Amino acid sequence: MTRFCLIRHGQTDWNLEGRYQGQSDAPLNEAGREEARVLAHKLKGQAFDAIYSSDLQRARETAEIIAAALQLPVKTDSRLREINQGKWEGQLVEVIKARYANLWRQRKLDPASVRAPGGETVAEVAQRMYSALNEIAQIYPDGAVLIASHGLALATIICKAQGIPVGKAYTLIPDNTEPIWITWDAVL
Repeated sequence: MTRFCLIRHGQTDWNLEGRYQGQSDAPLNEAGREEARVLAHKLKGQAFDAIYSSDLQRARETAEIIAAALQLPVKTDSRLREINQGKWEGQLVEVIKARYANLWRQRKLDPASVRAPGGETVAEVAQRMYSALNEIAQIYPDGAVLIASHGLALATIICKAQGIPVGKAYTLIPDNTEPIWITWDAVL
């Protein structure tokens, strides 16, 4: 079994403002860079076989800061991106709730299959994340791999690893730079 250390990217200004980021390419802020440096220091000395990251800059920069401390390269994979939030990206949560009240209520009732206009569902995110982790686990079947990604995307992995329905993913979003360790058995 592969051991994955799941890391949500460091803080961004949009995190502070309560904006949906989705696949918008918001950068880390200075606090986010410092969070990544602190985590890199904590992880130094741990053996990792590889570091993979979403190609979005907030996750990639988090991974690069950690990789420098661990002296490993970062491999990017677009399947590790955050959910595509479509028209909700860049919007404040309060604005989304008001402008899309009916859809927001539907999402509360069926979080796995409701999509923002022009976006993707949590179930679709889960499938691409499972595909990426299965592929990585096949490369490193008994290894330890760090994955730098995004809150909801990582929550789908946590659901799978813990046998929780993917519809509960919104309740399992990790904090910025909080390491979550899981074991993963690749599905062939």
